[in-house]
Amino acid sequence: MPTIHDQPLPYVDLLPERSADAVTMVVIHCTELPDMATAREYGERVLYDSGTGASGHYYIDRDGAIYRYVPATREARHVRGQNAHTVGIELVNRGRYPNWWDSRHQTMTEAYPTDQIAALRALLAQLRRDLPNLRQIAGHEDLDTERMPASDDPAIEVARKMDPGPLFPWDQALEGSGLERIGRGQ
Repeated sequence: MPTIHDQPLPYVDLLPERSADAVTMVVIHCTELPDMATAREYGERVLYDSGTGASGHYYIDRDGAIYRYVPATREARHVRGQNAHTVGIELVNRGRYPNWWDSRHQTMTEAYPTDQIAALRALLAQLRRDLPNLRQIAGHEDLDTERMPASDDPAIEVARKMDPGPLFPWDQALEGSGLERIGRGQ
C-alpha cells in the first residue's frame, strides 16, 4: 500500500459526496505548473459560486510522494462533464507552463520521472482495491478535446488541454493495472 499524505483542500466539505461504487474511471493529468507548492496554491483557489475550485483528487510529486487533496468519495472538479464518475490524478510536470495557450509554446518537454510513475502504479493498484467499479483510465487530453484561440494569435487554435501529453509512458503506467484506456489515445 502506498503512503498517501492527506492534505484536504479547505473547501473539500463543499464538494458533492458520492459512493465508492460511483467511480468508474481514473483521469490522468499533469499540473502544467512548476512544483507541488504552486499546484496546491492553484487547488485552493475558489473559482465557483459553490465556494469550490478546480482540483484533482490525488497529486504525485516528481519524487513519488502522493498527496490526497480530495477523497475519492467526493467529486473534485478536474475534467469538464466527467467529474461525477471519475478520480483525477495530477502529476507534477511543467507541461506548457507558463505559456499554456501560446501557439509558439505547445511542445511539452519534461519527462515523467521513474519514481513518479512507480508511485502512480502503486496508487492505481490501491484505487482498484478501494473502488469496486473502477475499470477505465483516460488522459485529460482524451476527454477534453476542445480547441481555443491562441493567446499570441487568435487566428490560430491550440488544444485547451494536452495533459498528460506525449511524454507520458502509458504502457509502463498501465502494465498490470487491469484498467482499459479509453479516448483518442487508445
